[in-house]
Amino acid sequence: MIGPSMIGPSMIGAVKRHFIWAALFSALANLLFLAPTLYMLQVYDRVVPTRGGGTLAFLTLALLLAYATLSLLEYVRSRLLVRASIGLDRQLARTLIAATLRQQPGDIKGRDGRRSRQPIRECDQLRQTLTGPTMFALFDAPWTPIYIIVCALIHPLIGLMALIGSLLLIAVTWTSDRATREPLLQANAAANRSYASQEQTMQGAEAVRALGMQNAMVRRHLAEREDMLAWQADASFAAGSRMGISRFLRNMLQSGALGLGALLAIDGQISGGAIFASSFLLGRAVAPVDQLVGSWRSFVTARGSYGEIMAWLDGVQEDAPQTALPRPKGRIDVERVSIEDPHSQRMILNNLSFTIAPGEMVAVIGASGAGKSTLARLVGGAIACHQGEIRIDGAERSQWDGDALAVHVGYMPQQLSLFAGTIRDNIARFADPDSDPDRDDRIDADVMAAAQACGVHEMILRLPQGYDTMLGWGGMGLSMGQTQRIALARALFRDPAVLILDEPNAHLDSDGETQLIAALGRAKARGAAIMVTAHRSGLLGPADRILVLDNGRMRMSGPRDQVLGALSRPRPVAPVAGPVAGAA
Repeated sequence: MIGPSMIGPSMIGAVKRHFIWAALFSALANLLFLAPTLYMLQVYDRVVPTRGGGTLAFLTLALLLAYATLSLLEYVRSRLLVRASIGLDRQLARTLIAATLRQQPGDIKGRDGRRSRQPIRECDQLRQTLTGPTMFALFDAPWTPIYIIVCALIHPLIGLMALIGSLLLIAVTWTSDRATREPLLQANAAANRSYASQEQTMQGAEAVRALGMQNAMVRRHLAEREDMLAWQADASFAAGSRMGISRFLRNMLQSGALGLGALLAIDGQISGGAIFASSFLLGRAVAPVDQLVGSWRSFVTARGSYGEIMAWLDGVQEDAPQTALPRPKGRIDVERVSIEDPHSQRMILNNLSFTIAPGEMVAVIGASGAGKSTLARLVGGAIACHQGEIRIDGAERSQWDGDALAVHVGYMPQQLSLFAGTIRDNIARFADPDSDPDRDDRIDADVMAAAQACGVHEMILRLPQGYDTMLGWGGMGLSMGQTQRIALARALFRDPAVLILDEPNAHLDSDGETQLIAALGRAKARGAAIMVTAHRSGLLGPADRILVLDNGRMRMSGPRDQVLGALSRPRPVAPVAGPVAGAA
């Protein structure tokens, strides 16, 4: 299990060194911010009374050097924070993307069921905050007491004014946090729902246009955005009012410091140069707090993103290193498997048990909603088994390394899922050649072999760029039949020992179905354990056994001819209760 206790130290370690150096450069920068104050004091108290042109030139040169150093420190600090954000991304992105792909239905139940479905977006929000003005303000804020002390050294009353002003601005920051936290959290949740809804609609854009649903979808998404905008407006109004109060206090304090300094100078308690120095120092003392008020919305959002990431990781399991098991021969044992629909509590699969031997093909049939696709997803490893066990060569699935086992499993889902990339990459399952040209050649050979095994090689060659033809998401650019045949070639890539096909002939013509049946025969001959789900009878020919599902239960199982014979016999009709014809 990934959790805050595990990822927290790793995250801190990834950015700790950068933060330490950024804090050091912030300290040096804040010390150099005292240079303009010293310059003012020297100009008004020494240069002007003595008319010392040489002293003025030397002081100006020193000030220019201080400003140049300050600019360099600010630049380096900015680069350090950018490096920290990159380090955070490298630490988190791989884990979050992998965790997203490992996610099982119902695993993540967030705040009111509205947790972000894209935690990588939350990671980006957190990373962007590291490089923004919020972090600069946080690094500068600890120096506010130092500036207050320097103000007090000029005169205690000026120090008291700086202290009171800082406390007032801190109070404004606290009230800003209280006023904006919940609206921002709600706005982020509404934004995530809105983005997810629009992405789903875009995936079905063709159906939307064809069915005249465009205006309805626009109204729906606008309503979702209204919810998001309402929460964002509440947060912005609350933050804007606090920002106005903060700016008023800061301007009042700086002008007040000038007035107070003038009174003290008239009374002879401070010099003329100290008037302007006190105003500058007081402004510098309250500047970080004022910046925090202005960027508090970003800080709250980043804090919410951090909480989302921690909660998301805490609810997702991570594959632990496991002992490498030998290449499977292909025996599949399904033992007392049950799956419940998390929404309706209906049993999708109910206490199923059966075995598929190497070189055997089992066809699973049943009415729509009987549980065929869920069973295929379960045996293929697309979803996890929570009740019962799925064993491959006697080893329960959890004993296998997920990726290592998947190499030996050919899975073809009912919802065809080709990805953006070339046909070659899709069939090869985007295998990484590790920059080894020889290994790359082997991948090409395996791709060709898989395509030839299901009779799709010639079809691919007739495409404009052959195997290098680029596809869009979902196989865009191909017909449904072509997409299904490419998906079959992907399932057959490198002769897997286990072959799970969910309605593989749903979009095939007669020629494609003939090629499919031939491919299944060759897979059986080499010893693959095969399970197919089917609505059409064409796939039942090569099956050794047939399993009939009825509302998630096994209604019948046995040799193909025996089951088909039993299904072909008419069911006896129950007698109808009532009076016998002709009775008085």
